[in-house]
Amino acid sequence: MFNVQRSMLNEKAIALLCRLIEVPRISREEKAAADLLQDYMQSELGLEVQRKGNNLWSLQPNFDAERPTLLLNAHIDTVKPVAGWQRNPFKATREGSRIYGLGANDDGASLVTLLHVFAALTQSSSTLGEAGRGLNLVFLASAEEEVSGKDGIESVLPLLPKIDVALVGEPTGMQPAIAEKGLMVLDVTAHGKAGHAARDEGDNAIYHAIEDIEWFRSYKFEKVSPLLGPVKMTVTIVNAGTQHNVVPDTCTFTVDVRSNECYTNRELFDEIGKNVKSEVKARSFRLGSSGIDVNHPLVQKIISMGGKPFGSPTLSDQALMPFPSLKMGPGESKRSHSADEFVDFCEIQQAIETYLALLK
Repeated sequence: MFNVQRSMLNEKAIALLCRLIEVPRISREEKAAADLLQDYMQSELGLEVQRKGNNLWSLQPNFDAERPTLLLNAHIDTVKPVAGWQRNPFKATREGSRIYGLGANDDGASLVTLLHVFAALTQSSSTLGEAGRGLNLVFLASAEEEVSGKDGIESVLPLLPKIDVALVGEPTGMQPAIAEKGLMVLDVTAHGKAGHAARDEGDNAIYHAIEDIEWFRSYKFEKVSPLLGPVKMTVTIVNAGTQHNVVPDTCTFTVDVRSNECYTNRELFDEIGKNVKSEVKARSFRLGSSGIDVNHPLVQKIISMGGKPFGSPTLSDQALMPFPSLKMGPGESKRSHSADEFVDFCEIQQAIETYLALLK
């Protein structure tokens, strides 16, 4: 009976993933997908669902505020499809053991597996056994993760009960990422003076920008994380000039800064300001590095099951969680945001088995 129900969970998860792929859910445009998911959670799984915007969450029926609470989180939204797709990104295409489609890997596979495991463990009719003897489970499908939007998980956390620890579903090959880098985006402006390019006049802002771009390329922050490595700074966009014969008076460029846990984003910003001549503005300081102690019971349980903790260079909703968290889910990070994104059937099955073993 146990194997039968696990097989049913696997089939239901795959079927829901295919339905979600065919409903475009690009960040800030997730309403149709959230509507579909809410209806499925209520009518198909019998869950009580709460909603704010395009965020959906459910508490287990026997929730007890006196017990510690574990949040299960995955995100609904996707990035826009990149150029190079050989298949329709909004059609679930089954080929061999794979499902192709936008968001199949990031983050559909984690979303459907965590949802079905949550439903199976928290419903008294489940032969897999009721969870909650020692802790509460809360499932949250969040919106706007790909853009770290204000109407995503940040808007929902104040409405949830006290969370003690979170398991975030993201494509990690079902290995536990117990730390992840933060993100700070900088808009930098080098100033000069306009002049005619044919004469020796003006002050070229591009040349000032080059000096600062070289600093961003070569500067190394002293503190290096054992899990996350050094702080990484990358200049990603440069804009200057209006026409060929005018010396530009401004040059703007964007810097992607990935912080480790050794520095806050504010500390990095202050250090950068001391070293560059250009005007520097941070879009936000709120996406800091996040993680969980390797000795936390949840991490130790995963290790006992064969998990190998690592540090992740990519950002997730963890950055906005003010409590310990780790991310672990089916699929591979390198497939995310790429053309012909896919997930394998066996990865979904493995995720369900691993989540069930962990959470029971």
